[in-house]
Amino acid sequence: MAKLGKWLGGGLGWALGGPIGAILGFIAGFMYDNMTISSLQNQTRPDTLRGDFGVSLLILSAAVMKADGKVLKSELEYVKTFFLRQYGLAETQQRMLMLRGILNQEFSLQDVCAQIRYNMEIPLRLQLLHFLFGISMSDGHVHPSEINVISSIASYMGINQKDFESIKAMFVKDTTSAYKILEITPDASDEEVKKAYRKMALKYHPDKVSHLGEDIQKAAKEKFQQLNAAYEAIKKEKGIF
Repeated sequence: MAKLGKWLGGGLGWALGGPIGAILGFIAGFMYDNMTISSLQNQTRPDTLRGDFGVSLLILSAAVMKADGKVLKSELEYVKTFFLRQYGLAETQQRMLMLRGILNQEFSLQDVCAQIRYNMEIPLRLQLLHFLFGISMSDGHVHPSEINVISSIASYMGINQKDFESIKAMFVKDTTSAYKILEITPDASDEEVKKAYRKMALKYHPDKVSHLGEDIQKAAKEKFQQLNAAYEAIKKEKGIF
């Protein structure tokens, strides 16, 4: 049982008894069979909130990866690279093993998202959504079936359509992407543009996820940088000073 302490210790903070807890229970045996004693030595229990975020991210990632009927190497590498950057090699190896177990399981996406919605603040849910689009774009384009799954995830997690379109526009570019990111239309006045930016800057600021630790906060900075880039592009287009 000690072999499973790190993952289940972090993930069961609020998952025990719910659909996420059921998924963790299913993969517990899978992890027990595949993890070695040496790979689990000197482990420390992660912060519960951080664990819950990481478990949720893996489960939703699996749903997006399977959306088009195939799991691509580029998608796995995207997840692996993210965790390597945030947590290091040893922890990443365990997370990728956990992902393999989740990919081999069927689960109710709506039930999982409902549990996440109930237990996770909106800034964290928005960060999850941003990551899912990153997975979808890892092979250079977003597959329509993946967009549909991500849209369903957003709806199930209580993310409104404007917020969904804002994050989507950071990855799926067109002539109005910058405006979508700020949740405004191209005919917005200069004052409306500035007001929208201030509102979105508060919503997307990395400090919103600071309680999860510096690692997740760093990931949130990418989203914030894209918001700033969109604002600068609109200011240049409209001649706003």
